[in-house]
Amino acid sequence: MFKDFYAQRGEYVVISAEQASRFAKGVAGDYNPIHNPDARRFCVPGDLLFALVLERFGLSQTMDFRFLSMVGADTPLRFDEANDGTIHVSDEAGKCYLEATRSGSTTHEEAAVDAFVRCYVAFSGKNFPHYLKPLMEAHGVMFNPKRPLVIYDSMGFTLERLDGLSPDLALTRSSLEVLGKRADALLEFSIQSDGNPVGVGSKKLVVSGLCDYDPEAMEAIVAEFYRLKAAYEASNR
Repeated sequence: MFKDFYAQRGEYVVISAEQASRFAKGVAGDYNPIHNPDARRFCVPGDLLFALVLERFGLSQTMDFRFLSMVGADTPLRFDEANDGTIHVSDEAGKCYLEATRSGSTTHEEAAVDAFVRCYVAFSGKNFPHYLKPLMEAHGVMFNPKRPLVIYDSMGFTLERLDGLSPDLALTRSSLEVLGKRADALLEFSIQSDGNPVGVGSKKLVVSGLCDYDPEAMEAIVAEFYRLKAAYEASNR
């Protein structure tokens, strides 16, 4: 399903900066500069790791993901399932970047997995400016405009059923807890299928390097987001 966004080298998966950036922009609609191939602090989108976990291990009714560290370009990654069912994404040295737990029924049906991944990733890609900007503005804080850093911390969801899924996600509640120079953002969402509720979930983000909210600086960042979006879409028509 997502084979265009990684290379399989023996037991390892390798994701290039170009592949990661293409997934972020083309699938998630995420124009965070940290996913640009030439970014000094480049990292692979957490949503791509999420997609590859589901591609390999299927979609379970209840799943929880913890993003433990940022993945650099061309890092060989192993996707392993422990005896207790915990899934780990680790490098050659054993450093773990993602840990996932799951319970309930599991489906490996490609159409269902693909639909859920793409639906969630499209929702997740709206972190900024759609969800985070109003939260930061309401609390009078924002990330450093010169070094904006928003880190994926964790996410989880529960589904009532897996059969006949035609998923659609919608934000139901958002909150921001300011903790000195950082803040934890919690995004809660509902999951529907053909207009009927089938599940709920949430996602936690960490916003680092907080400073006072600056409307002009924020507007410049938002304008750059939409400039990058327009440029990408124009080049891929």
